[in-house]
Amino acid sequence: GADMAPITKASLAGKKKVIVTVPSLDTPVCQVETRKFNEQAAALGDNVVVVIASADLPFAAKRFCTTEGLERVKSGSDLRDRDFGRRWGVAIADGPLQGVTARAVFVVDEHDKVTYSELVPEIAQEPNYEAALAALKG
Repeated sequence: GADMAPITKASLAGKKKVIVTVPSLDTPVCQVETRKFNEQAAALGDNVVVVIASADLPFAAKRFCTTEGLERVKSGSDLRDRDFGRRWGVAIADGPLQGVTARAVFVVDEHDKVTYSELVPEIAQEPNYEAALAALKG
């Protein structure tokens, strides 16, 4: 996390989770996506946490969120683990973006069951926000 503490199942226990993976918060589409999820998160209630996960350093993610005033999303970094993307099936395996995560959204219920997933087909495309939020509410 931005505070360098691990984000774990235990730290998110009992909450509905929106796990959003992005290549880097230093890119325009990732920034737009993070802003939109932050905006939507305000209406989701206190039992929902939105985690934006990337390969960015925690310091860079914190700087972006602080500068933009994004207080409803929690930024997560793959700095220590470097295996998060593979475990979630979003690691980019080759090409110029090898080593970062693909753009994807997962909705996980309070019992840690994945109820929705979207792997965005084109890295420069935004996810289907409405579908993810509908799954969260359903």
